[in-house]
Amino acid sequence: MTEQKRKHGPWFWVLLGLLAALAIIAVAVFVNLPKPLSVSNASFNLADIADGVYTGECDNGLVLARVEVEIKSHAITGVRILEHRNGMGQSAEAIINEVVSRQSVEVDEVSGATMSSQTILKAIENALSK
Repeated sequence: MTEQKRKHGPWFWVLLGLLAALAIIAVAVFVNLPKPLSVSNASFNLADIADGVYTGECDNGLVLARVEVEIKSHAITGVRILEHRNGMGQSAEAIINEVVSRQSVEVDEVSGATMSSQTILKAIENALSK
């Protein structure tokens, strides 16, 4: 008996190419996933911050936030979002009210907008840590 050589048709190569492309895309997305952000008051002390307006930024790869934080008499009197590039995390912008109310970046994240919440909080922390 002779062994027959099996030939692959053009659809096989197209399918193989598509699978390879999908595998490359999956690896690229997985490698570039943003890491969870850690936010803490420990990086700043309001008693040491002079009156003024401070800007901070955080970019985790998927979400970017740039904020302006106003300090008067060693208290956070206002937070303004200058830029917030997000997917569906616009609802996280409400978190700034909680920051002013509690005088802290250690507040609960907005449900359904965790990444945007963390990014905004980290931008505030970065502004006050300079």
